[in-house]
Amino acid sequence: MSARSARNRKHRISRTAVLTAALLTAVTACSSTKTSGKSGDEVQLVSSGKLTTCTHLPYEPFQFKQGKKIVGFDVELVDLVAKDLGVEQKIVDTPFEGIQSGEDLNASKCDLAAAGMTITPVREKNLDFSAPYFDATQALLTKKGKKYDSLDDLKGKELGVQQSTTGEEYAKKHGKGITTRQYEDLGLLLTAVKTGQVDAGINDNGVLYDYAKKNPDTQVTAEFDTGEQYGIGVRTGNDALRKQINKTIKKAKGDGRYDKIYKKWFGTEPKK
Repeated sequence: MSARSARNRKHRISRTAVLTAALLTAVTACSSTKTSGKSGDEVQLVSSGKLTTCTHLPYEPFQFKQGKKIVGFDVELVDLVAKDLGVEQKIVDTPFEGIQSGEDLNASKCDLAAAGMTITPVREKNLDFSAPYFDATQALLTKKGKKYDSLDDLKGKELGVQQSTTGEEYAKKHGKGITTRQYEDLGLLLTAVKTGQVDAGINDNGVLYDYAKKNPDTQVTAEFDTGEQYGIGVRTGNDALRKQINKTIKKAKGDGRYDKIYKKWFGTEPKK
């Protein structure tokens, strides 16, 4: 064998070794993002050892910052799912529009979306939902002493709404003669009501009652029976994770853990 042939053969062997090593690395990296849930199905995660949740802060008491830690009702429910998968939950704070449109899930920004999100036909076109885990309805928040007991009472007034929410949709559909002012997140909306920037605000009853309890200069004056239910969202077609979420929540409701978490954040057990 000539020196040149030997060098070529050595080069081919070296190149093969590099390609083999790269292939093994890729396979290992891919398999490390998989885990088996208690449902028996293999769940693919976007980050090894983590169940990544997209949410939009703050939405107290469902998810909000307490010091440096993110806590809340939704957070503890997803922690149960993460535990069943043998991983830890990682939370990503992102604009709500990217959550409800399914963009964040499709871009592998997260595995699931838990953001106090109502299941709607429009959203069901963008992502898949778990079974409902929370019953909600819309409510009206005002400053203490204001006699706004219905949307009719707000004719000629200004109503604060959170963008891309069912509250905003309800106000636009039923609030005749009302001017709406849009806010990017719940915190800005609540501050606007408290400081008198708007005459009232509309949002889900759970968060408004929680706020009024901690801010006695505000009050919830009305509820609107919209029959809403929250669901945890996953990327369309991600049945393995969706089934695991359903299985975990069903088990938690059966063994009392769901009721315990509910009472912790809402002060009472859920209606049966």
